[in-house]
Amino acid sequence: MDYALIGCGRVAPNHIKAAKENGFRIVAVCDVDFSHIDALFEKAGFSEEEKQGIARYADYREMLKKEPLTLVSVALPSGLHAEAAKCVISHGVNVIIEKPIAMSLADADEIIRLGEEMGVAVSACHQNRFNLAVQAMRAAVEAGRFGKLSNAAVTVRWSRGEDYYSHDDWRGKWASDGGTLMNQCIHGIDLLRWMCGDEIESVYGITARQYHPYIEAEDVGTAVLRFKNGVLATVEGTVNVNYGDMEEHLTLLGEAGAVKLGGTCANEVLSWHFSDDPEDRQESVKEKTVNVYGNGHTALFADVADAIRTGRPPYVDARAGRRALETVLAIYLSSKTGAPVTLPLADVSSADFAGLFGEPIR
Repeated sequence: MDYALIGCGRVAPNHIKAAKENGFRIVAVCDVDFSHIDALFEKAGFSEEEKQGIARYADYREMLKKEPLTLVSVALPSGLHAEAAKCVISHGVNVIIEKPIAMSLADADEIIRLGEEMGVAVSACHQNRFNLAVQAMRAAVEAGRFGKLSNAAVTVRWSRGEDYYSHDDWRGKWASDGGTLMNQCIHGIDLLRWMCGDEIESVYGITARQYHPYIEAEDVGTAVLRFKNGVLATVEGTVNVNYGDMEEHLTLLGEAGAVKLGGTCANEVLSWHFSDDPEDRQESVKEKTVNVYGNGHTALFADVADAIRTGRPPYVDARAGRRALETVLAIYLSSKTGAPVTLPLADVSSADFAGLFGEPIR
């Protein structure tokens, strides 16, 4: 499968690693700064011969015109995801889009429409769905082992300092990034919505900028979600841990089951109890990870490759990416208005919240 990567920044090594481990032919990489490409090749451990076989581009439009590609992944800054993804799809090429799938619901809807029109596979890169612990929880949900669900929670408590935000000027800005809920917590929000039945009735959220006066968006956010099936859920996302990344927890409670996942990216089973089999224990389900991105990219890329071959939708499709985006935007909207908001949302964009906390202090 002929593959190319657009964007060679922080998450790019996970994409290249996943492509290599799936045996894709890496045809080209694209970045406006070729030093980023050099750094990526170094991290990926490419030999000189391998490097010579990979074309470099500064403009992905030129790359798409010149290279016959089957699959492209987009790992640009968040605010550029939608434009690049739509361009890839318009060339009839399958695409994996890093989170968030877009910064506005209008762009997310256009990505979905265009993908269906062109008949290509479009996947949102919510790779934590492939964590072993997450898959175990999902299997229990699909088997009905929880019974009637009562409530759920996701908690993402990480650390991001000034060096993180100053490294790339797009970070922490409403139009190009959003805050901790959009960037760091959206994977957990995707898992929460997926586990609880997807259909949210209302959202009430509060966000704040506590310790990062030099960014535009929030560094902490909390929310209460009411699902149409009656499940109540809470969200807490923060980058205000003072010593490093603490945890990402996902908890699901039902009348016949209770499961709590943890670790840095919901990669461990911390508690597992079901009435149908009190002896069933899954606490041994733990994955070692080297960073908060986890190990799911390789499995997600494998799934997309199979979806392309068989013509089925990807396991994590564009609609899943839209649902995660909509949830974050609903929290932002509720925080801005001070009132609960009802879903589905009409078009809302992260850029709509410019000035929510005033101008950043440099």
